[in-house]
Amino acid sequence: MKHFAVIGAAGYIAPRHMQAIKDTGNTLVAAYDINDSVGIIDSISTDCAFFTEFERFLEHIWRLKRRGDQVLDYMVVCSPNHLHSAHIVAGLQLGCDVICEKPLVPTVEQLDELRLVEAESERHIYTIMQLRHHPAIHELRDKVMAERRDTKYEVELTYITSRGPWYQASWKGDPRKSFGVEADIGVHFFDMLHLIFGELQRNVVHYGDDHKVAGFLEYEKARVRWFLSIDAQDLPESVRGQQPTFRSLTCDGEEFEFSGGFTDLHVVSYREILAGRGFGIDAVRHSLETVQAVRLAQREAPQEGEAHPRLLALGLASTP
Repeated sequence: MKHFAVIGAAGYIAPRHMQAIKDTGNTLVAAYDINDSVGIIDSISTDCAFFTEFERFLEHIWRLKRRGDQVLDYMVVCSPNHLHSAHIVAGLQLGCDVICEKPLVPTVEQLDELRLVEAESERHIYTIMQLRHHPAIHELRDKVMAERRDTKYEVELTYITSRGPWYQASWKGDPRKSFGVEADIGVHFFDMLHLIFGELQRNVVHYGDDHKVAGFLEYEKARVRWFLSIDAQDLPESVRGQQPTFRSLTCDGEEFEFSGGFTDLHVVSYREILAGRGFGIDAVRHSLETVQAVRLAQREAPQEGEAHPRLLALGLASTP
């Protein structure tokens, strides 16, 4: 049995991590968040120490380490994106391996800094890239690898997940803290595209604001028109008012279904990490490079055939 602590216990994603800790037969011994709406912890462990002050949380972890009877094995970071690096470093310096939600950090420069701290601490950093465990993704990757063709696949990726006014009022609505829509909801999909279609060769951004971002990516084996949004008004008419989320990936016009099975993948991720097969710094570098390039790119008018259909339908296909 391994001992875990969670930073950011009151956040949206933390319950999936806590459930994964329980479902893999391990124990949650400590948790921290500035907010105290964390009653869900009782469904995981009634012996978990909880703190709303980071200094007291650190003191508690140090006390456990000095006592030696309940040494912490893993620090789980579910805090706001801009705090990931600081909390990862704290976990490493406490002698823990660290499991961090996406995106690990906003820049490859910070990623390189974490590599140095990782080496100094002789501990490991893992991140959750759950789509890499999705059976349907493996099926498509195997199909692409097996096919011999002279032309690239024509791919359209659409992900619209409706967010209410709370989103903009929270840290997620501040690009200095969330690093934008492309990082907060897009990094998994950029990782997925790389996994299936190979190395990225070209990255163009056609539109971006606080609610949506769209562009064109060219990989070794695919030309990808992509659109990410948190605005319910961007949902297709066919689903608007019926469902809050629309997720679609088409490959040469054929719909590829991968909507199901998302909620169980954190448990799979934890099992892989505990077995020594987690995704570390090297595994996430390419997706962070893509996100960083999208965030810093100058918006360009789409070339012929490169604009995403939703962008065209919304009349946003020129540089804003």
